[in-house]
Amino acid sequence: MLQCCGSRRWAHRVATHRPYPDPGALLAAADEASYDLSQRDLTEALAAECSAELDHGAPYAALLALDAAHAEYERKFGHAFVICLDGHPPDEQADQLLGAIRRRMGHEVDEERSISADELRRVAQARLRDLTRRLTSPDGLTATEIGLFAPVG
Repeated sequence: MLQCCGSRRWAHRVATHRPYPDPGALLAAADEASYDLSQRDLTEALAAECSAELDHGAPYAALLALDAAHAEYERKFGHAFVICLDGHPPDEQADQLLGAIRRRMGHEVDEERSISADELRRVAQARLRDLTRRLTSPDGLTATEIGLFAPVG
């Protein structure tokens, strides 16, 4: 769970309520835990994040611009730039990422912290969806076998 969100309280809360009847219940519980993060929990979760990156095939100029923007963002706000790019096609991610970091640089610290918390919630949701997909693939353990969901029947 800590791979999905770096807050120990969040991870404990989501893990404690296992098994979930289905993936939707897991995602709902994760959302609820995200909304209940204290400022200390949020700081812990943000400290565990790495700034969103572009694919290594991105243009060199975009990679340089992003590195500079990340450094400035982290200097101003004290944590990594968090954004959920889930659902954006890979060819649009560079524009989305660079545009978002530039817009958000104009925010006050409290406003940006609130936006970062919501992006962190969305990132955790995307990571959980990916985790449940991998766990329910024919190649690995099922989510039921590791106790994530309640057995059916």
